[in-house]
Amino acid sequence: MKNRAFHLDKSNGKLMGVCSGIANYFDWDANLIRIAFVLAAFFGIGAPVLVYLIIGLVASDR
Repeated sequence: MKNRAFHLDKSNGKLMGVCSGIANYFDWDANLIRIAFVLAAFFGIGAPVLVYLIIGLVASDR
């Protein structure tokens, strides 16, 4: 298993690079992560938006 760390991907990101950073970390498609965040924000009544902002502010970018 390779040693990897989570980083924001602002070059491919739309807002803060959180979704593209998560997609790079798990080797998934960034659009699937974005759709999941939108659905979670819609059904989660705002809590995922706070999580998104916290990740965006705490995580580092390369």
